Amino acid sequence: MPSICINDALTDDELRSILSKLENDKDRDIFGLVCKRWLLLQSTERKKLAARAGPHMLQKMAARFSRLIELDMSQSISRSFFPGVTDSDIAVIADGLRCLTVLNLQHCKGISDKGMMSIGGGLSSLQSLNVSYCKKLTDKGLSAVAEGCQDLQVLHLDGCKFVTDKVLKALSKNCPNLQELGLQGCTRVTDCGLADLVSGCRWIHFLDINKCSNVGDSGISNVSEACSSSLKTLKLLDCFRVGDGSILSLARFCKNLETLIIGGCRDISDESVKSLATSCGSSLKNLRMDWCLNISNSSLSRVLAECRNMEALDIRCCEEVTDAAFHGLGTMGTEMRLKVLKISNCQKITVTGIGMLLDKCNSLEYLDVRSCPYITKSGCDEAGLQFPDCCRVNYTGSLNEPDVLL
Repeated sequence: MPSICINDALTDDELRSILSKLENDKDRDIFGLVCKRWLLLQSTERKKLAARAGPHMLQKMAARFSRLIELDMSQSISRSFFPGVTDSDIAVIADGLRCLTVLNLQHCKGISDKGMMSIGGGLSSLQSLNVSYCKKLTDKGLSAVAEGCQDLQVLHLDGCKFVTDKVLKALSKNCPNLQELGLQGCTRVTDCGLADLVSGCRWIHFLDINKCSNVGDSGISNVSEACSSSLKTLKLLDCFRVGDGSILSLARFCKNLETLIIGGCRDISDESVKSLATSCGSSLKNLRMDWCLNISNSSLSRVLAECRNMEALDIRCCEEVTDAAFHGLGTMGTEMRLKVLKISNCQKITVTGIGMLLDKCNSLEYLDVRSCPYITKSGCDEAGLQFPDCCRVNYTGSLNEPDVLL
C-alpha cells in the first residue's frame, strides 16, 4: 500500500484545528519544527510574543506573526539598554501588527510622542497599553492614542511626569470603555482632571493615583459618585490632600470596593474609616493605612469586626493603636480570613494583642512586627503563641514582604 504524506492529506484549516488543540506553548513550538509549512501555520496562529528587536527584525516578525494579539517589548528597569525600543520600532509595529489588542512598552525610555502618534494612527483595535516610565511622553502623544484607540480598556502611565489633565479629558471624550488607569507619580494631574475623566469614563474599576500630590477630596468624591458600581481598587498612597471627605464619599457610593490604599494620608481620621468599614464591610479585602497617624483603636476594631472578608491589612506606624483594638475579636462567632497583617512600629501593641488575633485567625500567612518593642520571638515563645504552620513572622526585617498592598 503506497504511503501517504500527511501534508498531502490535510488542508491548512485541518492543521490549524490540530494546532488549536495544543494547550501547552512548548507543544505548539514543537509543532512548528516539523516542516516549513507547519512553521508558517504555527507562526501565523501565534497570539502572544515577547520581543527585543530593531526595525529590520520587527518587519520580519510582523510578516511572520501576522495575527499577533499581544506584544511585550517592555524593558527591565535594572537591565535597560540604550536606545532600546525607539519610535522607528513603534512605527513598524503600528503598520505591520494591526490586530494587536495588548501592547506593553514599560520602561522603554527612547519612545517619544512620535511613537504614540504611530500607535494612535495604526492600532485602532488596541485595548491595553502600558507606557509606564516612558518619561518623554507628553499630552500630545497620549491624546493621539486616546483619539485613535477608542476601544482602550487598560492604560498605565505610571511615572509619566509630563501627563496633565488634558490626557484625562481626551480619554473621557474618546474612550468610554476604559476600566483600568494607572497614574502613579503623575503629579500634574488634579481634581479637575479626575472630574473630566469620570464624566465620560464611568466604568473604571481600577484607579492608581499613588503619589499624585495635587489630587484631593473633590477629585476622589467625583470618582466615587461617577464610578460607584464599578470601582473596586483605589490607590491613594501619599496623596496628602486626601482626607475624611474622600473616605466618606467612598463609604456612601462605592459598595463594591475591594482594595483601598490610603497610606500616608495623614488627615484621615477614625470617623471616616469607621463609616467605610460599616458600608463596605462585605466587599473590602485589602486595606493599607500606614502612617495615618489619626487612626486609633476605635476605627481598627470596627474594621476587624465589620470587614469579614479582609485578607490584607497594613497599619504600620499608627502609633495610637493598642491591644484594645483586638478585644472585640473574642465575641466573633466566625474565623477571620486575614492572611497578611503589617503592624511594624505600632509600639503600643504587645504579645497579648497578637494572642487575641491568633485565637480568631488560623489563615494568617505573614505578620510584620518589626520595631514593636513588646513583640519579640522570645516573648511569643514564652507566651505559648501558636502561629499557623504557613505563617511567616517578620521580627527583624529578614523576610521578603508580600506585594499585595503595594
